[in-house]
Amino acid sequence: MKLRFIALSLAVVAGVLSASAQDKNCNDVFVGVGAGAIAPFASGMNTPAVYANIQVGKYITPVWGVRGVVAGPFQNLDANEFNATYKDGSVFSQKNKLFGELNIDGMFNISNLFADDLAAFDVYVFAGPTMNLSSVGTKFAEKQNAYVHMVEEAEGLKVRFGATAGLGMAYNITKAFALGVEARVGVTPSIFGDADAYRKAEPTGRLTLNGVWTIGGKRGKVARAAAAAAAAGYISKEAAQALADEAVAKNPKIVEKIVEKEVIKEVEKLVNNQVPASTAVFFEIGKATLTSKDKARIKLFAEAIKAGSADVVYEVGGYADKKTGSAKYNQSLSEKRANVVYNALVAEGVSESQLQKAAYGGVDAIFFNNDVLSRTVIIKQK
Repeated sequence: MKLRFIALSLAVVAGVLSASAQDKNCNDVFVGVGAGAIAPFASGMNTPAVYANIQVGKYITPVWGVRGVVAGPFQNLDANEFNATYKDGSVFSQKNKLFGELNIDGMFNISNLFADDLAAFDVYVFAGPTMNLSSVGTKFAEKQNAYVHMVEEAEGLKVRFGATAGLGMAYNITKAFALGVEARVGVTPSIFGDADAYRKAEPTGRLTLNGVWTIGGKRGKVARAAAAAAAAGYISKEAAQALADEAVAKNPKIVEKIVEKEVIKEVEKLVNNQVPASTAVFFEIGKATLTSKDKARIKLFAEAIKAGSADVVYEVGGYADKKTGSAKYNQSLSEKRANVVYNALVAEGVSESQLQKAAYGGVDAIFFNNDVLSRTVIIKQK
């Protein structure tokens, strides 16, 4: 009864954490359930027993994560010649003994280590400490036989500690839901007590089919970097979300979405009489021409500058993609890009005394390791 109460309590805690994370739109927190089988490897593989788990964790990065796994409820130990015996001479064995365990896992995703963003098919390893709780089970009898170990039933609960490790494979059906299989092997003192020949260090194996739901959906490398850029003020939250929805490296047209989202954001700031600290204009490869969207964006930014303090100076910095062109060509291209944006701001009535041009030539990726977004002009307060 106590074990069932503990398992139910932990399940309720997992549910509360899930609901709380959902309310806060907490990305990368995940919850899951699994079912399968568990078997001790004592003198060979024993009869598998029903095994189930509840897990709660967080993806710290697309590669690393942590989780807690509550599992149970049964284990079997078959009769074999190495087990102790009861006083009546029968060899010890037990079916469906109740137990519960808590595993704390560090997770390493091998697939995402090599993927450009998020792999559709995950292969990961995990390892960490484990704690199990069950009845004492058996203890050595006071009177022993010269030829065999004799045991008797023992009451009370006992906590045992050990370690587990395993391998998992999962397919991401959607951004939020994955279905997979895990194999876990652990070593702890036996839950069956002194009657087990491997009472001090019994290996056990678990195989489960798991369904895992990530609250808010998984965030890949691009989305995480975009969120960091938004938090630092380089791009708006809307632009970060656009990047999260579509990987830039696979579709450069995402730049247009960023521009559209930024224009909306600048309108909101202008309505609220806020001067944006910075903005960026993006260009196609090898070009230094403005689109109608770029001109609209610059117009809004110019209006905000004119409505603000005349003492604030803005740098108009041009950049080029280091990987496409020579150093001399990229320096010239970055100057042209800075000039065209500078001239557009002046044409909209911004005083030249509030503007400073700069050209940085070809550079490594500025925004979240994506070369496309290095073809830009960044306007920011000095």
